[in-house]
Amino acid sequence: MNRLEKTVQKLDKYPKWILSKAIGSTVKFVGTAGTDFEEMTKDRVIVSLKNRKKVRNHIGQIHAAAMVLIAETATGMVVGMNVPDDKLPLMKKLEAKYVRRSKGRMRAEAWLTEEQKEQIRTQEKGEVLVPVKVTDESGEEPVICQMLWAWIPKKRK
Repeated sequence: MNRLEKTVQKLDKYPKWILSKAIGSTVKFVGTAGTDFEEMTKDRVIVSLKNRKKVRNHIGQIHAAAMVLIAETATGMVVGMNVPDDKLPLMKKLEAKYVRRSKGRMRAEAWLTEEQKEQIRTQEKGEVLVPVKVTDESGEEPVICQMLWAWIPKKRK
């Protein structure tokens, strides 16, 4: 069990907004945007973002960059829940294809397979393509994302 997982387990007995505040105070941009953490486990992370003034674009919808923020946050946190403490997770590649206008609150759900989790736990360094689904309040996917995450040793040899 790594430090992030231990921290999340300790905070799990409190209301979900406590976890959101704790992560938001550590990852400043996530806190500034007002990202909410709905679920955070080694298997799956779900984050959401309300359509508030501070994250809107010129047509009143959640800004394209904010949509990618929640996708990156969900994928990064699910990797972070699995990466050993002596490794450093790094975003390697981000792809986003905007396919329709969004409506209201956005939600990003990222997950890892058993094989991916084993890879992260046992390999000195490597990379995984983390699945993520970003939906709006209609249940549709206004953006299709792919996130490639890597991990490397914290200390250089």
